[in-house]
Amino acid sequence: MSCSERVDQNVEKAVAGIRQAAAAGAQIVCLQELFSSLYFCDVEDQQNFGLAEAIPGPTTDALSEVAKALGVVIVASLFEKRAAGLYHNTTAVLDADGAYLGKYRKMHIPDDPGYYEKFYFTPGDASADDPGYKVFETKFAKIGVLICWDQWYPEAARITTLMGAEVLFYPTAIGWDTNETNPAANQEQYDAWQVVQRGHAVANGIHVVAVNRVGREADQQFWGGSFVSNPFGRLLYLAPHHQEVVHVQEIDLADTEYYRNTWPYLRDRRVDSYQPITKRYID
Repeated sequence: MSCSERVDQNVEKAVAGIRQAAAAGAQIVCLQELFSSLYFCDVEDQQNFGLAEAIPGPTTDALSEVAKALGVVIVASLFEKRAAGLYHNTTAVLDADGAYLGKYRKMHIPDDPGYYEKFYFTPGDASADDPGYKVFETKFAKIGVLICWDQWYPEAARITTLMGAEVLFYPTAIGWDTNETNPAANQEQYDAWQVVQRGHAVANGIHVVAVNRVGREADQQFWGGSFVSNPFGRLLYLAPHHQEVVHVQEIDLADTEYYRNTWPYLRDRRVDSYQPITKRYID
């Protein structure tokens, strides 16, 4: 969906979309990254910290009622205020009975023109005992949630898969710089974004669902193009670039076993040889 400056309107629009999806048979509904506001990270402005809220908090409370009333799981990306001066880019998961199952705090934080997220967000906590990645046991599936910039990192998809996720969801806000005049460059950027995530599906034998926003905000034309990939990278659904859309895609979780048995990447992993990947760079 596209967003406006009015948080209340954005939440109302999201709830309307959730209701539409549920009426069409949806069981798990994923909203885009930071769905309740404009993508404010295009500038460094302290006033934007006023958009943050506690999780659980007012928006998750409202969505919990919607989830319970409709019997759907909701994956909701929000700007979290953890404490004074400490904020996260966070996704909450609400089960089909309205129960708050927990949250995932974005691990990879970009700092690029138009995406000044390090000004606002600290990464999710990680330690030797808890890498920070999360899976959620919902009524309909055990799901993994990663957020936008996380989608470029195969390690995040792998770890979440190894934790037992049956589907990977990526709430996202990414687009084209409207000052870019080369159509080939724009297409190359979108293709790379889609292909790398389809690669995660193949490498892990898992369905991948990427949900991106649409619309123009300042110098960003968000490219939509949301999609669902099967566990071998085949597109089951592809959304348009410039149109708001609610889509329900049926997936068969049994596909994971079929593809993993046919292409046993997890079986053939050499976990004893991967220690160097914990280094920043191998000199």
